[in-house]
Amino acid sequence: MTAIPRKYITDDRNQKQAVIVDLETFNRMESIIEDNGLAKFMEEAEADEALSVHEAKKFYKSLKKD
Repeated sequence: MTAIPRKYITDDRNQKQAVIVDLETFNRMESIIEDNGLAKFMEEAEADEALSVHEAKKFYKSLKKD
């Protein structure tokens, strides 16, 4: 695992209150989190029954009405 370069914001007693990461690191972290969430969603959806084209169109039209 790669070390994450960071800086800390401290209070008057020198206690860490927040962390700062550079934008490139933040974007990589965000991408990893989103990819992980998508992968979990896809795994959960594997057990779902697939719709026929007709059923999918009907379902899509029902979403537009709401």
